[in-house]
Amino acid sequence: MQFDDSDQLDTSSVQDRRGFGGGTGLAIGGGGVGVVGVIVYLLIQVLGGGSGSGGQAAAGSVLDGLGSGQTASGEELASSCRTGADANAKRECAVVADIQSIQDYWGGVLGSRYEKADTVFFSGSTDTGCGAASSGMGPFYCPADRLVYIDLSFYDDLRTRFGAQGGTFVDAYVLAHEYGHHVQDLLGTESKVQAGVTGAKSGSVRLELQADCYAGTWAHSAETTPDASGHPLVSGITQDDIARALDTAGRIGDDYIERNLGGGTVDPNSFTHGTSAQRRRWFLTGYRSGDPNACDTFSASSL
Repeated sequence: MQFDDSDQLDTSSVQDRRGFGGGTGLAIGGGGVGVVGVIVYLLIQVLGGGSGSGGQAAAGSVLDGLGSGQTASGEELASSCRTGADANAKRECAVVADIQSIQDYWGGVLGSRYEKADTVFFSGSTDTGCGAASSGMGPFYCPADRLVYIDLSFYDDLRTRFGAQGGTFVDAYVLAHEYGHHVQDLLGTESKVQAGVTGAKSGSVRLELQADCYAGTWAHSAETTPDASGHPLVSGITQDDIARALDTAGRIGDDYIERNLGGGTVDPNSFTHGTSAQRRRWFLTGYRSGDPNACDTFSASSL
């Protein structure tokens, strides 16, 4: 996946808190793209914590040279991420472009019903409307403050801890899933799901699979969704990109995580996000149809 070199990036939907630790523990609610609540949070702590390295994240970060406790300002991010060419060169700028494209898409689909949501970049920990959050829980959407939270080191964790292939499109898929939760919040879907109820056919699983499907509908339309300039910011989504997204979806299913990162026993009664096969299926449903109406996991007889 590539971005139009000449397009202007809009960093106004990003709050950059990196370099400022803002709390400890877990946020409550929201539903991260692949992290199964406390279980995986604890597993990640046992596996050593910290963040991966390599890839775009190490190149050209606006955090280069910042000392402990310092925070990159919005002005610094805006200065670093000006055009699609910057997005093609630097991961944080690519994430800015992803957010821009995803919100342009949903603005086109929902019209006046869509309200933009900021994404918060943080490192280590931060305070949220859902409680204190740690990078160990992965990216998530908090309905209490209608913000998406992400420690960009999660993208390295996908490769180093989960064994995913990763890539620019995978990074976008992760964000598109979280913005799918924002759409569910706006439409009232999220409020209908009883918190704390787990299981293979639970509302939590249906909510997560629908967010995967919504991510697929964005991917279907990304290359034709115009930005403020009137033409698409995203181009060149390949079959390899889709294959990498499906590889990631397969590695963040409840069954895969419990079998490979947990105790080795798969318990369907504990499922909160769906199996690997289900996550792949619903992403493809959205991608192939391009129709959010095809993402009604709550009416589906078979997940």
